[in-house]
Amino acid sequence: MSPRHAYFDNGGKPVALAHRGFSREGLENSMKAFQAAVDLGFRYLETDAHGSRDGVAVALHDATLDRTTDATGAVSDHDWATVRRARIGGVEPVPKLEDVLGTWPDVKVNIDVKESSGIEPVASVIERTKAHDRVCVGSFSAARRRATLKLLSKPVATPAAEREAIAWWLGTWVGADPEKTIGDVDALQIPWRNGPVPFILRRHVEAAHRAGREVHIWTVNRRDHMQHLLDIGVDGLVSDRADILKDVLVSRGQW
Repeated sequence: MSPRHAYFDNGGKPVALAHRGFSREGLENSMKAFQAAVDLGFRYLETDAHGSRDGVAVALHDATLDRTTDATGAVSDHDWATVRRARIGGVEPVPKLEDVLGTWPDVKVNIDVKESSGIEPVASVIERTKAHDRVCVGSFSAARRRATLKLLSKPVATPAAEREAIAWWLGTWVGADPEKTIGDVDALQIPWRNGPVPFILRRHVEAAHRAGREVHIWTVNRRDHMQHLLDIGVDGLVSDRADILKDVLVSRGQW
């Protein structure tokens, strides 16, 4: 299957995405975590984005600073001058999305636009850095994704939103036309399982491939789960355990 967008061109090997970078110290979405993943050899990073009150795209998962930093309050309620003083795990600064895209110009980045506050800031950063060929821009909200893409001067890779992915998944069981259920996206990014029950079987992967779409699975941290998903043909894995994922791919000759 030929990639629908340059972002997915990985020499025919599975896409290995470091989820919020790589940190065993609770420093997710920090420049230190992203650097650790790059140092391991990862060429795909996953991050999330919000917009500060003054329109700066911030690489952070949560809408608020409370869980991961020593500060409090919603990112969208603070100017960047305040957000930049927050420390992830009490030690690492919160990065701008532009820092992530600019520091490693050869690295591809999967960006999840978490709130409407991030729409214009994310689009502006992609335009300024001319990163269109190396980003995948998605959101749990199809409306939020479309609003972001509408502001871009060139197409970027994009995955299905949550409801679109669910519609596709249900459609695979009843033989629905995937073009009608998936829509105009390049990939399906699906959770691995709900508790002990796997969402993704080989039939789902094959259905997506027949429709010319990639299947990326999150968040996969166990070696046996990685092996199984690769065996059934998924195109990418998102993992907190970049070290284990690399070992698995090396052992399979797919790194």
